[in-house]
Amino acid sequence: SSGIQALKIIDENPNIDLVLLDIMMPEMDGFETFNKIKGDSKNKKLPIIAVTANAMEEDKEECLNHGFSDYVSKPIDKEELIKTILDNL
Repeated sequence: SSGIQALKIIDENPNIDLVLLDIMMPEMDGFETFNKIKGDSKNKKLPIIAVTANAMEEDKEECLNHGFSDYVSKPIDKEELIKTILDNL
């Protein structure tokens, strides 16, 4: 529900294989949260998929240029999400 909570969950669960990270979160947005996750050396190879309500092409490019592994837009298409997850594991 927030970037701070995401950091806590990742820190407490070392066996996480992939993160779906919403870009628009309270307290800390997805970009700042991404930077903090990737700033920890144990998470350098952790795939992080951006999730956002913005469906404009430049939003996808911004996420990928920032370093996210991939991108999905809301509303989430279940088949697209599953394919994206499998492509990044």
